[in-house]
Amino acid sequence: MKPFTKKLVLENGKEFPGYGFGANRTAVCEVVFNTSMVGYQEIVSDPTYTDQIVVMTYPLMGNYGFADEDYESKFPSMGGMVVRECCDSPSNFRYTKTLNEAFEELDVPGISGVDTRMITRIIRNEGTMKAAIVDYAMPYEEVMELLRTTELRHNLLERVSCKKRWFSRTPNHKYDVVAIDCGIKYSFIRQLNAKGCNVTIVPYNSTAEEIMAFNPDGIFLSNGPGDPADVAVVGNTITELRGKLPIFGVDLGHQIIAMTYGAKNDKLKFGHHGSNHPVKYLDNAKLEIVTQNHNHVVNEASIASTPLVVTHRNLLDNTIAGVEAAADHVFSVQYQPDCTPEASSTYLFDKFIKLMEDQKNA
Repeated sequence: MKPFTKKLVLENGKEFPGYGFGANRTAVCEVVFNTSMVGYQEIVSDPTYTDQIVVMTYPLMGNYGFADEDYESKFPSMGGMVVRECCDSPSNFRYTKTLNEAFEELDVPGISGVDTRMITRIIRNEGTMKAAIVDYAMPYEEVMELLRTTELRHNLLERVSCKKRWFSRTPNHKYDVVAIDCGIKYSFIRQLNAKGCNVTIVPYNSTAEEIMAFNPDGIFLSNGPGDPADVAVVGNTITELRGKLPIFGVDLGHQIIAMTYGAKNDKLKFGHHGSNHPVKYLDNAKLEIVTQNHNHVVNEASIASTPLVVTHRNLLDNTIAGVEAAADHVFSVQYQPDCTPEASSTYLFDKFIKLMEDQKNA
């Protein structure tokens, strides 16, 4: 057996030796698990995973490589990845890099050859915690001291949001949308373009006045990393814009919208991370299989005193997965409708389009 080169050490003291790939550096981050069978390129380039070590529960990663067209952001900021087996011989005519090559280029450390099922069980039983990917030779006491003294960063939007506005236009557009970038994925922009929207992407700390200067037909509040309580500046902007324009929020955007109406958010024990989460749309009782990636959820009790109506529920734990304030033309979901099958959740973009059309014709 070849000698181990790296190890994953959890905050609870458990350690898992393995083999490093990608960037050869130390990483200390919060650790979560993801139940997706495919989509590792989209996961590593999703800004929502900023400063998180992601344990992939499916045993094989890298078998179709990386394609240059499939990134969800320009500068991926994931903390690291843990896999059972890393395939370095992809079979895919589109691939341009292997998993190892892509991770090395993106400066993301990875470790393979570990018992990902055991790690997942620990996280499920004990909750998310800090973890470190370090050299195998690093003494155990030093790693535990590193975990003890390292503080996780807050307000990650400063890192992932654009620093100045940029544009994504489509021919013969019908609507102008301003997207507030809390860590937006490119696929959301592509969906809006496909629906006939020119999209102006602005930094998370843009003011309501700056946004209204673009004369938009609607506001898209994007996904993003971290705790919604850390980004009150976005909530203040949404509060000013409510009732003036249709607003569609996803993921972190959903949590921020709920906060602006007085609801609270709770941190889940181990979060929802994966592309196979069942969600029920309460309006028609239809089931959607969706992609979720969040550690926080809207508090059930706190929503009762707000004008928000629950529209969707996660069927795994009955948590709130969507809300709406119809009078203000505001709605949001706690999942990523860009990643779901064509017939499943793209109706949410159609709803956003209809709200903008109705506002235009009012």
